[in-house]
Amino acid sequence: MAKSIKIFQIDAFTKNPFEGNPAGVAFGDGLTSGEMQSIAREMNLSETAFISKPDRKSQSSEIADYNLRWFTPSVEVDLCGHATIASLHFLAQNNIIKENTWINFDTRSGILKCKFESGKYFMQVPVYESKQFNGDPQNIVQALGIGEKELDLRYPFVLLENGYLYIYLKSIEALSKIKPNYKELLNVSGNGEFFTAAVPFTLETIEKGNFAHLRFFGPYYGIDEDPVTGSANGPLLLVLNRLGLIKFPDDEASLSFEQGDFINKRGRINVSFSQVNNELFISGNAVTVIRGEMNF
Repeated sequence: MAKSIKIFQIDAFTKNPFEGNPAGVAFGDGLTSGEMQSIAREMNLSETAFISKPDRKSQSSEIADYNLRWFTPSVEVDLCGHATIASLHFLAQNNIIKENTWINFDTRSGILKCKFESGKYFMQVPVYESKQFNGDPQNIVQALGIGEKELDLRYPFVLLENGYLYIYLKSIEALSKIKPNYKELLNVSGNGEFFTAAVPFTLETIEKGNFAHLRFFGPYYGIDEDPVTGSANGPLLLVLNRLGLIKFPDDEASLSFEQGDFINKRGRINVSFSQVNNELFISGNAVTVIRGEMNF
């Protein structure tokens, strides 16, 4: 039987069309996992999100408002920040949520608390465990095309439990010049066994008021370079604290980060962390660029 779905393309972490990170968003009720994967492949964006009615309670007994799943053109992923921000915008555009509304998504990463407030979308991201990366960095920096003189040996690589590998660089110029060999990067990652994505960053920024600029390279996920990555910007705040590059106040830390400028997809993300509640949130704007219908 033929199916028809409403699907939007939404640029997240920006107010301007053609900037930020584009995501597809659709309602997923009645779709199989295979159909979702095929739709994501057809959209050919870094991620396409599917919103559906909840079907279970979480382990914490919280009841979710919706299920949320994310697919790259190649695989389903555990977490995607920009496609979640886009999903909140999709619900707002369809008059399903209103401003000053909290909403819970049930995901492969657990229940994620989100809200829509003052025209901006907020998403909780997991607080991952981190450790110093003990592998050989030489092959990694070679695969990324980073000169060793651009590294500061006082700051080791930091690996998150989700596989993201954070690499501190001295300058934004060095960050801008990165031209990875993606095949080699996938190879040195052990095809995701040693790390799943490389996240080089610097404290030099393009705009005053922002604290850091990062890039995200994830050929393991089928994404050579992601324009603006919520799931990487959020944990960066905790990585900065681990490396001693910031010091948390007693209550809440909040910083703004940059990404996407070097591939003409400028995006801005605010990140906040509550030590009291051990909660990490990212936030940003979004804009719809395509509204359509997919028939299959």
